[in-house]
Amino acid sequence: MGSVIFDILTTAGILFVVASGLMIILGVMKLLNFAHGAFLTAGGYAAYLTGAAGISPWFSVPLAGIVGIVFGLLVERTIIRPLYNRPLDAILATWGLGIVISQIFALTFGRGVQFAPSPLSGTIEVLGIEYSAYRLAVSAIAVLLAIALIALLSLTRFGLNARAVIVNENLARGLGIDSTRVRAITFGLGAGLACAAGALITPLLSVDPNMGLPWLVNSFMLVLISGVSFPSLLLASLVLGGTQVLISTFISPILGGMTIVVLAAMILRLNPKGFSRA
Repeated sequence: MGSVIFDILTTAGILFVVASGLMIILGVMKLLNFAHGAFLTAGGYAAYLTGAAGISPWFSVPLAGIVGIVFGLLVERTIIRPLYNRPLDAILATWGLGIVISQIFALTFGRGVQFAPSPLSGTIEVLGIEYSAYRLAVSAIAVLLAIALIALLSLTRFGLNARAVIVNENLARGLGIDSTRVRAITFGLGAGLACAAGALITPLLSVDPNMGLPWLVNSFMLVLISGVSFPSLLLASLVLGGTQVLISTFISPILGGMTIVVLAAMILRLNPKGFSRA
């Protein structure tokens, strides 16, 4: 039972890391980034290529994050920005972009799975239980990421400007805040977080051109019930991710794979504001 508790905690950490990039884009830009899964996949292949080049796996996550930020800024400038006044078209553009990116990976690497080396191997003993060292490390990174994102939005000038844009973009512009610049930085940051998350989770799994799709679906549902709140996202990841682990362990892995989507739909049916105003 002790290992199941660790599974719940580490799964919650993984879900938070994966969903955070999607949340920050939705919160500031009011944009559902359907290319989020493709960015995750890009991070996975970045981890694979880093290992294949003989570079230390420890560098895969920051390298993927940098690549994601640069690519995100480019996508925002060339694809998203011209569609700010057409939000539905912007959402469809990210969906199409995700398909294009996945097909490029399929043409480049084939449709087979690839594996990336793990920075940490083996297990460590915690409270008398032997558990995966890397999963524990990912959970610690998730906690640090949550603290960093909350501090970014609460304690920095960018965070102040972003919160002003979230509350009332027109008023923020009237106060001299460059909302276009805030949007660009936000999309770049969200893409960077997605790519970094892909590189972070790939050593636990594998990477293929469609790797990001199930993560996109689960992230989307978690963000929907969390509102624009990272503490709520942490809670949602723990509750829904924990339920997924319990059902997968004691009932059926197939049913477990459906848990987050089904529970999120039920929560939204009972409380449309989800965990943000539970």
